[in-house]
Amino acid sequence: MALAEVFEAFAGPEAPVEFTAYDGSHAGTPGSPVKITVRSPVAVAYLAQAPGALGLARAYVAGHLDVDGDMYEALSRMTKAQSISLGLTEKLRLLQALGGPGLLVHRMPPPPQEVRVNRRWLAGRRHSKGRDANAISHHYDVSNRFYEWVLGPSMAYTCACYPREDATLEEAQANKFDLVARKLGLKEGMRLLDVGCGWGGMVMHAAREYGVRALGVTLSARQAAWAQAAIEREGLSKLAEVRHLDYRDVPETGFDAVSSIGLTEHIGKPNLPSYFSFLFGKLKPGGRLLNHCITRPDNTEPAIRMRGFINRYVFPDGELEGPGYLISHMHDAGFEVRHEENLREHYAKTLAAWCANLDAHWDEAVREVGQGTARVWRLYMAGSRLGFDRNHIELHQVLGVRLAADGTSGMPLRPDWEQPGVLAG
Repeated sequence: MALAEVFEAFAGPEAPVEFTAYDGSHAGTPGSPVKITVRSPVAVAYLAQAPGALGLARAYVAGHLDVDGDMYEALSRMTKAQSISLGLTEKLRLLQALGGPGLLVHRMPPPPQEVRVNRRWLAGRRHSKGRDANAISHHYDVSNRFYEWVLGPSMAYTCACYPREDATLEEAQANKFDLVARKLGLKEGMRLLDVGCGWGGMVMHAAREYGVRALGVTLSARQAAWAQAAIEREGLSKLAEVRHLDYRDVPETGFDAVSSIGLTEHIGKPNLPSYFSFLFGKLKPGGRLLNHCITRPDNTEPAIRMRGFINRYVFPDGELEGPGYLISHMHDAGFEVRHEENLREHYAKTLAAWCANLDAHWDEAVREVGQGTARVWRLYMAGSRLGFDRNHIELHQVLGVRLAADGTSGMPLRPDWEQPGVLAG
């Protein structure tokens, strides 16, 4: 059986992509802006041994399957096409046509970009300090130059907040940092702790625009080095600092505000009570926490898919919870939750901009990090954009306050953060 026939069995005879294979067979829609090419039998082996997204990812990352055209469009079209449900008998027939059970016997090693827990560096108890440090390093210590190409001048690797439909990525990231600052009620002379601070964007924004003394911490050594150099270049050293440090090891206390922008996904479900309790303990009475993180739309799905592409290639040990679950733990830790909003569509727009940046710098990116890693990012960002578009994942900001002993919050009667304090651009 030709590979094109197998493709048609899964995607239908009129799939909205062009399909070609090394055996010379063709399927799909000729001339489609999206073209899928199976280059070798290795791709078939990957698909047989790990049916579904993981097998496809392995074949693509390893270079045995190519996708020409826009990756987001490719994933969107294939998701719509994959509406055919095959029974076990039909699957076995297709497996036999591709080469039989022998495809399952000789196991293909995954591409080197795949993280496996049995490797020494990602061993031990999940979310222990050592394992967390290695998991973070896997993702964030790729290359600062690579991140500069993908993220743009802001070096903000979290969801932007678009003030208008035609805003640039840089305007939207500046607007996001300022929205966080306004929700936290930052004023000159206050102290801010930014946990999981990345390349220091929030720390520098708070210091530069609000005169706040800001401390950021990150488990990525490369992020910390880049951020400290940027702080010095901007002349903010008297107010801003970024340390290569686990948030759990921050010795200072008595902060006026805490921002957590994109860290909660790495905490782990069993550790959420201690996480929110720790941040509560870092605040003065009346101090606010802004927790900004990716969530699931509900609590019916597992928090982590151990065999999934994201866990194996992108965010080892990353876990997502529903927003209500997170809010419950904030309340249990002592916070009074005062505001919550979903920025799902904003993250889809952010990812579209990052995907465009990667495409624009594709050749440089491949030279910098290698073909396999560049392909991981191309697939991961396009897939994430699709997930936000279709509400498979969401992005929630939750604002909580540590009440004073008499129950006062210091919060305004109505939210006062909608008008920008600092103009982006």
